[in-house]
Amino acid sequence: MKVLYNDGHVGECPEDQELHVVRHSAAHIMAQAIKRLYPEADFAFGPATENGFYYDIDLPEGTKISEEDFPKIEAEMAKICKENLKFETYELPRAEAIAHMQERGEKYKVEHIGDLPEDVRITFYKQGEYVDMCVGPHILYTKALKAFKLTGVSGAYWKGDKDNKMLTRINGVAFRSKDELAQWEHMREEAEKRDHRKIGQEMEIFMMNEAGPGFPFWLPNGMRIRNSLMQYWQEMQDKYGYDQVQTPIILSRSLWETSGHWDHYKENMYTTKIDDEDYAIKPMNCPGACLIYKSKPRSYRDLPLKLAEAGIDHRHELKGALHGLFRVREFQQDDAHLFIRPDQITEQVTDVAHLITAYYAQFGFPYRVELSTRPENSMGSDEDWERAEQGLKDALDAMHVDYKLNPGDGAFYGPKIDFHLQDCLGREWQCGTIQLDFQLPHNFQLEYTDKDGSKKQPIMIHRAGFGSFERFIGMLIEQYAGKFPTWLSPCQVKVLPVSEKTRDYANEVAQKLRDAGVRVKVDERDEKIGYKIREARSIDRVPYMLILGEKEAEAGNISVRDRSNETTQRDLDEFIADVTEEIRERRG
Repeated sequence: MKVLYNDGHVGECPEDQELHVVRHSAAHIMAQAIKRLYPEADFAFGPATENGFYYDIDLPEGTKISEEDFPKIEAEMAKICKENLKFETYELPRAEAIAHMQERGEKYKVEHIGDLPEDVRITFYKQGEYVDMCVGPHILYTKALKAFKLTGVSGAYWKGDKDNKMLTRINGVAFRSKDELAQWEHMREEAEKRDHRKIGQEMEIFMMNEAGPGFPFWLPNGMRIRNSLMQYWQEMQDKYGYDQVQTPIILSRSLWETSGHWDHYKENMYTTKIDDEDYAIKPMNCPGACLIYKSKPRSYRDLPLKLAEAGIDHRHELKGALHGLFRVREFQQDDAHLFIRPDQITEQVTDVAHLITAYYAQFGFPYRVELSTRPENSMGSDEDWERAEQGLKDALDAMHVDYKLNPGDGAFYGPKIDFHLQDCLGREWQCGTIQLDFQLPHNFQLEYTDKDGSKKQPIMIHRAGFGSFERFIGMLIEQYAGKFPTWLSPCQVKVLPVSEKTRDYANEVAQKLRDAGVRVKVDERDEKIGYKIREARSIDRVPYMLILGEKEAEAGNISVRDRSNETTQRDLDEFIADVTEEIRERRG
């Protein structure tokens, strides 16, 4: 695909960048269409993203854009594409660029240019009457935009700062062909069917309430899933040699000042006063782990010290960003902190990576790995950061893991390895993380006595596999569309008596299953058996239904229907042996 670069030359676009160029061009065309329909609109930022594009717009007072307006905007975009306007590019010095945007009434562009260095030159792209500052590249003509769709509208603060004006963000997608768009629309339909918020409500897994926005309420079925997942997590901690701990949810301001969170993370923390002193509800578990480490003298023989904590954390998220279980304000992190010697970096990072990838193998998630390096807002010396980044690189190389470098996206206290999972719809989720940290041990003055009797500072590894139980359960709901493997299912067997005559037998069967540790429910309602079967399959999504009529009651056996809708006559004891083995082995 040929594209127009910002130096004015036309060249071939690398295949892996084509979609980005198409989406970036679509953002410009959408802005042009909106400007035609809403001449008083002012435009802020309009980038391409990994999943599409958006533009943030300041609309005149009293003017709103809703999804009902999308058809007319899309129609205007289609008209612009049909006009086949040529993309052109030019460059201006900073002062002239500011004047250029002032003449066009683009106050947000003027402010943005004003934030740039004085010696910078600004490039612009123009199609027809529309002009935008941009580094490009772009398609050559508007007609090259073949497939697009607007997908949503939301609010967004100018520059992402809550103290600035709230703008209207219009989101969209664009593709190289109509076939790609059709495929995306199909996947979107599938995603809507699997939406964990919808399924979570149907299956009574969790609920949200305005009494606590972003704070999930876990219902009985949800607690059964959480408890099963927690039991698996605890067994894996034992298998990999971790000791489990629990630290307080509220800790003093002085602790968070020592850790650096008060200076670097305070805007995301909930605070309170106790005895006229400042305290914070913990957003992370690591400072508490440091206090446990420091509670007694440590020797080089004590390392690695591996502390696992399923800690409950709170972080302030903007209300507009909250999304089911995926973006919440309260969550339980499957956390761990390892205190190690420098000679243990490769061994321990490798061991942590093996644990995390074992999680993903259990649930069938493919993944990719990113190494994120030092961000601008960081603490610590250049030497420590270089050692930490090299330590993670050495571990990944020792494991022969392919990874992508993600410059500047590390935590403020250290670089990290992130694991991005891919679900059954091809969507990616960042869950697992391994972070190497020299800063917190330094801040908390942690030490151990080495072989020669000298005092040394340990290195700290922060580790999470699921990311949080909330997000991971949300992912599992969508991955399985609510049809959890038997070991995770809130109801593993549902007993359906055909009539009142078989209710007693149904309850006897259910009690035997309960005695064997199987989660079971009996549907004793006066409903037709077909209705009960449909509800158990489509709402409860149970792995097994036992349909018990007079024939089964007389023979003392059971009729079993599984998710394939295959029905077989079974001996009850044999079925119990099979299903308990399936649960014990965590199949599926």
